[in-house]
Amino acid sequence: MAAKPIIKVAAICGSLRKASYNGGLLRSAVELSESIDGMTVEYLDISPLPMLNTDLEVDGKYPPVVEAFRQKILQADCFLFASPEYNYSITAPLKNAIDWASRPPNVWANKPAAVISAGGGFGGGRSQYHLRQVGVFLDLHFINKPEFFINAFQPPAKFDSDGNLIDPEAKERLKVVLLSLKEFTLRLQQGN
Repeated sequence: MAAKPIIKVAAICGSLRKASYNGGLLRSAVELSESIDGMTVEYLDISPLPMLNTDLEVDGKYPPVVEAFRQKILQADCFLFASPEYNYSITAPLKNAIDWASRPPNVWANKPAAVISAGGGFGGGRSQYHLRQVGVFLDLHFINKPEFFINAFQPPAKFDSDGNLIDPEAKERLKVVLLSLKEFTLRLQQGN
């Protein structure tokens, strides 16, 4: 009997804040993935990446921290973005990470992705729509459903003071996103 494939998910947070609610969503996704057969989620820290500057590319090589990030993206089967909304868009750190990994050759191409967010009002929804637009150029294939937005400031409390997701209903919804991403990734890998 053939071994089931393990889907490797690279989880990327657009917020660099320690107690970020979006970071909390990804920490929860890492925990939840342990209960999903055939899936592993690895959090990728984008804070060490320098701002994109092609002067840093020397003799066709990227700075070591950038190359290490690009290799993690290349090795992943799919991506889980947690994107806060800043000024109706994605954050500068997330855009910077996206841009570094899209430098030739684009290591995002032809891979599935999902996006989740937490914030006020619309829960970061506009950042999700903008990230999907960016994904068109990158040849990323986002799952359409389920969508996951969470108003972090509406009672009852969704997060603790360290930014960890504590809402059981939200955790269940997040698990459904992970299962959908897994199914979509397998389908794309099999060419269906």
